[in-house]
Amino acid sequence: MSTTIYDVAEEASVSMATVSRVVNGNPNVKPATRKKVLDAIERLEYRPNAVARGLASKKTTTVGVIIPDISSIFFSELARGIEDIATMYNYNIILCNSDKNKDKEIHLLNTLLEKQVDGILFLGGEITEEHAEHLRRSSVPVVLAATFHEEGEFPAINIDYAQAAFDAVDHLLKKDHKHVGMLTGTLEDPVNGYQKFKGYKEALENNNVAFDESLVAVCDYTYDSAIESLEGLLQSNNKPTAIFSATDEMALGAIHGLQDRGIRVPEDVEVIGFDNTRLATMVRPTLTTVVQPMYDIGAVSMRLLTKYMDNEDIDEQNVVLPHRIAYRNTTK
Repeated sequence: MSTTIYDVAEEASVSMATVSRVVNGNPNVKPATRKKVLDAIERLEYRPNAVARGLASKKTTTVGVIIPDISSIFFSELARGIEDIATMYNYNIILCNSDKNKDKEIHLLNTLLEKQVDGILFLGGEITEEHAEHLRRSSVPVVLAATFHEEGEFPAINIDYAQAAFDAVDHLLKKDHKHVGMLTGTLEDPVNGYQKFKGYKEALENNNVAFDESLVAVCDYTYDSAIESLEGLLQSNNKPTAIFSATDEMALGAIHGLQDRGIRVPEDVEVIGFDNTRLATMVRPTLTTVVQPMYDIGAVSMRLLTKYMDNEDIDEQNVVLPHRIAYRNTTK
């Protein structure tokens, strides 16, 4: 049978309440008594029952994280930021892969609530009205990361995606590119789709360049989809002399698709990506890209969630972190 708190109390010749205070870090225990209890815990190899402690404190010190794709370099760096701050504040993580499937996301949300988590982080998916209804009914705080609710109803950590896309495309247009193509996600996606496409169009308008629908390809964020979509861009009457990609992975697909056709990057076509994942420096030529602070988005979202869970004062529930462009060798 496993060791119980009663066994530790008997071994240390103290009350079970004293053992409980030591286990829970209560400072109101004499140093000599604390040492005696800790020695007994070590001798008996006692492991406190997390479920029982949670029932007593009404907290499980567990946070649920709903993530679209844990195999993605982008989301893995976000998850690392979350994990580091969770560890700092003594929270455990339950990581759930949603595949950006609405039904699965809602199922996971309800499953995590059933598991009595203290808070939830929702990463990188579209927040539909159905999502919003479930989030409103949540019995614990929910913070969004790398996505947002259009009405700003729920706490969220992001960058200004439209402005970041504008900056990248504006840079290309200022270099006299008149035909800038774009590889985008579905426009239903608030981040990798609509916001970045919005910034792309605003940059065209700001530079008095007409929008050409044939220069925009909707992809599914993958390397392979970018290679396939590139064919359509190159068949446009106005072949692109530069390409802006909503993600680094699609930018790599574009680069390799161009190179396979004997088109040089950046001499013939310049390419800018988005995210600044590790892929950006692995490809040759190295990728010019928008720097999105993935780790920081994860870390700040987790810290904001701890404030909600601990009833701390909140200065701003919608945080916009800074971005920049890292200029490398896929642009001149």
